Amino acid sequence: MLRAFLAYYRPYRRLFILDFSCAVLAALLELIFPLAVNKVVDVLLPDGNWSVIAWACVGLLGIYVVSAFLHFVVTYWGHKLGISIESDMRKKLFDRVQKLSFRFFDDNKTGHLVSRMTSDLMDIGEIAHHGPEDLFIAVMTLAGAFGIMLSINWQLAVLTFIIVPLMVCLSMYFGRKMSRAFSTMFADIADYNARVENNVSGIRVVQAFGGEDQEIQKFAENNERFKRTKLITYRIMAWNSSISFILKKVVSLFVLACGAWFVLRQHMTYGEFIAFVLLSNVFLGPIEQINGVIETYPKGMAGFKRYQELLDTEPDVKDAPDARPLAGARWNISFKDVTFGYGDKEKVLRNVNLDIAAGETVALVGPSGGGKSTLCSLLPRFYDADGGAVLIGGQDIRETTLASLRANIGIVQQEVFLFDGTIRENIAYGRLGASEAEIMEAARRAQLESLIRELPKGLDTPIGERGIKLSGGQKQRLSIARMFLKNPPILILDEATSALDTETEAAIQSALAELAKGRTTLIVAHRLATIRDADRIVVVAGQGIAEQGRHEALLGAGGMYSRLHRAQFGEAAI
Repeated sequence: MLRAFLAYYRPYRRLFILDFSCAVLAALLELIFPLAVNKVVDVLLPDGNWSVIAWACVGLLGIYVVSAFLHFVVTYWGHKLGISIESDMRKKLFDRVQKLSFRFFDDNKTGHLVSRMTSDLMDIGEIAHHGPEDLFIAVMTLAGAFGIMLSINWQLAVLTFIIVPLMVCLSMYFGRKMSRAFSTMFADIADYNARVENNVSGIRVVQAFGGEDQEIQKFAENNERFKRTKLITYRIMAWNSSISFILKKVVSLFVLACGAWFVLRQHMTYGEFIAFVLLSNVFLGPIEQINGVIETYPKGMAGFKRYQELLDTEPDVKDAPDARPLAGARWNISFKDVTFGYGDKEKVLRNVNLDIAAGETVALVGPSGGGKSTLCSLLPRFYDADGGAVLIGGQDIRETTLASLRANIGIVQQEVFLFDGTIRENIAYGRLGASEAEIMEAARRAQLESLIRELPKGLDTPIGERGIKLSGGQKQRLSIARMFLKNPPILILDEATSALDTETEAAIQSALAELAKGRTTLIVAHRLATIRDADRIVVVAGQGIAEQGRHEALLGAGGMYSRLHRAQFGEAAI
């Protein structure tokens, strides 16, 4: 995992070298002050030469100015390094999520995914900036300070160093405990985000059913669990910090007492004693730095581990190594012995065979859960069939590139998803880069032109999140306009008008009839009045195809279609 993390430094080698070099120089300059104090007390003060002391102070001031500049570089450019790596990780993760199949999203909550792309990576930038740099500088400063302390008084230096292994072991012990605590905390954050996202998305249902109190109670449970986890984490951090603090103060008192004893025995000069006390503080600084890294590292690595798990998730549906673009000569569709089920559940489709001619309009009807929408979902490879094959123009879609396959299929669903933006942006999603004239022509053919002309901002009218500012019919027309702009040779209409009133449905049906002209079209419908003019009606039920034919023939056969028709329109209609 650490090797995978370090690989993100590769594009920023120069920035890392600049940041690292400045940090090392700044750390080395910190060692000069105790040595300078030693010389002032033991050499310059006894000589009484004020001008030399003044010039020495000016020299030290110059060193501090250089050190301040180095700290600026470390703070700004170092954080730029960390933020760049964090940004690259987010981009890489977002790119991966775009390629994951529907099955993955069926099994994972939206709030959990959002959490992994946001809060899980919050501390990665700090780790990327401070981790290697602080660790190296701490070890180097520790060695440098200890070397100088040895040169001043080796006995006192060795006695002071005894505390270091104890503090390192202590930090490692608490680091392991914090790693487990932070992993739990990130899981709780994901649950918390999922709860908030679920509530905000369904706020209309919550208020319609008077479920506010229940939602508040559920949120309180998630919030309390998150709070408890954070408190456990900070309790571990508090123990670590408190014990480290007392150990450092014990070391300082030890140096003060032993140093005074050595001075009284004339084994140390006053200047050496003061320098040793100052160096002991420099010596303890790196230990505090290492402690800080050990505190931050588990949090950052817990987030990185969750990030890596998602990044390593392979999509169920992806291009085969020898995949080729979909040939555009013929648009006939064939389902050959297709079997499919969701996960470990019972198969929805079993050994389904269906041939659809190019330009034919085929309606899929049947009871809910019979597999109509599932059959349509297999065509653009939202899911892959467990058995059998789906062919377009005689070409197996698993041997076709996903980009070319989906570019040739258009889908209009009952539940229209619109992006938070303008009418123009949502229609243009059908073909990015389309001109205004093309967008308006698509809107006209979807019977949206009059609405757009009535709006003060026209195409640039904001429609709100998920198109909340539009009616159901307007949303549906907008999605149809998107399909006109895309202009695919194969069209799937999945319950496209079932949620609309009769008048709006008639207008939408007219737009859909215009859209379906000259295309191979699959229509999923429960309202049989909308599909009686289809070239063929296929009844999907009981894991396969129960019957198929034209409207009149199926009515006369007295089978499942006839029973569905009777249930909707009564005996007189038959």
